[in-house]
Amino acid sequence: MTLEAKNVHIGYHDNEVISALTLQFEAGKIHSILGPNGCGKSTLLKALGKQIQTTDGEILFKNSEINKWSRKAFARELAFLMQVHESNPEVTVRQLIEYGRFPHKRKFERLNQEDQAIVDHAITLTHLVDLTERTVDSLSGGERQRAWIAMALAQQPAILLLDEPTSYLDIHHQLEIIELIKQLNIEQGITIILVLHDINQAAMISDQIIVLQSGRLYDCGTPQNVITQKMLRDVFKVDAEINVSSENESISVYNFHLLKE
Repeated sequence: MTLEAKNVHIGYHDNEVISALTLQFEAGKIHSILGPNGCGKSTLLKALGKQIQTTDGEILFKNSEINKWSRKAFARELAFLMQVHESNPEVTVRQLIEYGRFPHKRKFERLNQEDQAIVDHAITLTHLVDLTERTVDSLSGGERQRAWIAMALAQQPAILLLDEPTSYLDIHHQLEIIELIKQLNIEQGITIILVLHDINQAAMISDQIIVLQSGRLYDCGTPQNVITQKMLRDVFKVDAEINVSSENESISVYNFHLLKE
């Protein structure tokens, strides 16, 4: 396993957000974290990305506790994109993507030809070739999200963590980002761990679904095994119909209704 959480507890002050969580993230797979608001999804992702500390338990990367990794060395292996991004309003798309090379450079060291070739490759993968001289602030929501993903790709990470990458996007740009995530996983072999709200999007792309409820692991496994009517009732307090395709075993959820008290 590339990344592993063992009996992890995470809290802020006296409030425990994640309790006794044990998970394994297989390399080269897409892992989606689902659950209602406030269940600890983003908190877990931040801990996996070394953005916050656990209060107990351990998170292992390549069989070594992540706190033993320097921040720079860890950033060469794992890229983390938060839900809300901030950048200088004057920075261009290419300049933003070049930031992804910083973990590979010494302080004040300039980017060389190899770095620029890696940046060019990230631009091509995310279909931003015609937008490199635009400022990031001038982009549409979907274009901006692709630019940030390209910056993460320029780090050349083994693992990419994404916190709600389709939030605030219209359906066209949501599907554009979902297709890009699938492409990066299949063609580049990147392990992807992401937080999603849309159950159908998670079912479309995930090898493993992780469901959290009140800071604890409710279930994890394949979409077909985890996305059930019982899970939807227990965790999301809704009834819904589930369709499993006989051709490719893809799963879709529709006709949602709130549970009656």
